[in-house]
Amino acid sequence: MRAPLSSLPLNAGLVGLLARAVGGPTLLDLLFHLPEGMIDRRYRPRLAEAEAGRIATLAVTVQRLDRPQRPRQPWRVLVGDGSGTAELVFFSQHQARGLAPGAELMVSGRLEQYGNRLSMAHPEHMLPRTRANELPLLEASWPLTAGLVPKVVARSLRIALERVPELPEWLEPSVVAREKWPGFAEALRLLHFPGDTLVDADPVTLAKRLDAARQRLGCDELLASQVAVGRARRRSRTRPGRGLSGDDTLRRQALATFGHLPTPAQRHVLAEIDADLAAPTRMLRLLQGDVGAGKTLVALMAMLRAAECGLQSALMVPTEILARQHHATLSRLSPVPVALLTGSIKGRARKQALDDLASGRVKLAVGTHALFQHGVAFDDLALAVIDEQHRFGVEQRLMLGDKGEMTDILVMTATPIPRTLLLTQWGEMQVSRLDGKPPGRKPIRTSLHAIAAMEEVCAGISRALAGGTQSGGAQGGGAQAFWVCPLVSESELLDVAAAEARHASLTERFGLGRVGLAHGRQDIAVREAALADFAAGRTRILVATTVIEVGVDVPGATIMVIEHAERFGLAQLHQLRGRVGRGGEVSYCLLLHDDALTASARQRLAMLRETEDGFLIADEDHRLRGGGDLMGRRQSGLPGFRLAAGPRFDELLRLAWQDAEMLLDRDPALTSPRGQAVTVLLDLFGRTDALRTLHSG
Repeated sequence: MRAPLSSLPLNAGLVGLLARAVGGPTLLDLLFHLPEGMIDRRYRPRLAEAEAGRIATLAVTVQRLDRPQRPRQPWRVLVGDGSGTAELVFFSQHQARGLAPGAELMVSGRLEQYGNRLSMAHPEHMLPRTRANELPLLEASWPLTAGLVPKVVARSLRIALERVPELPEWLEPSVVAREKWPGFAEALRLLHFPGDTLVDADPVTLAKRLDAARQRLGCDELLASQVAVGRARRRSRTRPGRGLSGDDTLRRQALATFGHLPTPAQRHVLAEIDADLAAPTRMLRLLQGDVGAGKTLVALMAMLRAAECGLQSALMVPTEILARQHHATLSRLSPVPVALLTGSIKGRARKQALDDLASGRVKLAVGTHALFQHGVAFDDLALAVIDEQHRFGVEQRLMLGDKGEMTDILVMTATPIPRTLLLTQWGEMQVSRLDGKPPGRKPIRTSLHAIAAMEEVCAGISRALAGGTQSGGAQGGGAQAFWVCPLVSESELLDVAAAEARHASLTERFGLGRVGLAHGRQDIAVREAALADFAAGRTRILVATTVIEVGVDVPGATIMVIEHAERFGLAQLHQLRGRVGRGGEVSYCLLLHDDALTASARQRLAMLRETEDGFLIADEDHRLRGGGDLMGRRQSGLPGFRLAAGPRFDELLRLAWQDAEMLLDRDPALTSPRGQAVTVLLDLFGRTDALRTLHSG
């Protein structure tokens, strides 16, 4: 099954198209390219009783061919079966040319009514009646790519299925019996070629059998995932660590500078982290906290614990802007020096930072991916903190962890992770959750506005900037506002054009020098200058793309306008909203939407209006949009499962999790007969190499 697609009797061009369609280079990728639907051709009426609008299979005889009178006109073939007549229409002449009156055919396609005659445009199947048994009455419909036809996929799948070896049963037999699931290979055959065995099944039985096959394969994939995660979790509990414990001297000094005690949630999370750091095994903990929950302070406290032990720690962030902001915050609070290392730091400053880290003179470091590049050495890195982890690739996280001998890892995210993903993709980690917000933070008032109300929105912002009344009735005080433009297509150029157009229109209205612009295609110095001007209050409105989604902290900003909010995911909208409400003033988020908003889109946006609970929002966003693929290289998009999908996903996930835990408790080394079968399953789904990836966070 691991054989390459090139082992099929296809030319190189078709192999390339097939690989593109199935998303991989092997026969296994082809087998896992499940149909997106099925075409039922079992409706075989006489023409007199045939219903328009249905896919029908007809036994007919050619009565007449009508050649086109002019180019681009179709060929028309009159056919009958003794009870009535119909017309076959061909826009490509090569099929019609071979037909002659008296030819007996089996044709299948969608019937339509034109005037008083039934018509079938370009039949999907047309065979001599002597070969009627070759016509698939139940036909799978696979996702294709341009230039690839279903016949090639079907022929290739026949060959691939013949090469599936006899495999042991890795699922719990009682579950298979209870659910009436087929075996692994049988499930693949049922889905790819339902007509082989189910052609006589009634519609209800057909649906049940195919659904059972999909559930079976989905459970296989989820079990492989859960066993891999469970093994990694158990191994992480035995990886030797340092056992860090400090005297709180540095922490007390930092908190005195901070001026506030940690919140109850922060104290609880710190207690969990301290217990991990003090343990004789290495820490691998995920800290998830909603926007503004105070993760940076928690990270600093953890890093100071390492410094109290004379060891080093590093905080890695995805962008230079965020690195500089964190460096400024940590330098202000930390009683010990903090090094900064980013790609733009050159010359003497870079050499000094590298020398300080290599010698151990500096115990705390903040930086971008520059922290793990070749030539960066730490004297003794005890703790790696990775912020906004989803912005980094697996290899980057691995390389930072490899900078130390026994490095504890703390992964942080401001994007609340849905319960489903915590189980499927983060189950190997210990999880800490920061609830609530620091003292003094006020709720953000979120409202929905049609694009047609743009003039009213601008008028409200004008009053707020002047210190008058904002929308909602609050008193402004020379407010500042973010204005976010959406991704209008996959082209970032179009996104930038939208931001620049909005910047031009707002500059015309509010005056030159009062409106800044920040987007991803600007030179970093230009973008940082725009952000700095806004943070310092020199500009009052910042027009931006999603580059401000994380890491921009402007306490004076109290208004967030998100244009065409329906084009964003819920979690992203929540992150953008979190850029305001960071000071002591009441803040506002205005979601501007298309005038013709669909009911489902309105319902989604209304959820933002009703709650600021990022965890609830994350669950809903995952339900609507999907998650990522932790063990692979995909970091976003639909869930990283090829076979596990559908309304029973959560139910199958719980079943797979329970089964994996039971199996690993009884047979952690997978040496029993079923354990050996599960080892085959892990290899089948590419999970045998997942442990090191998981250890990287």
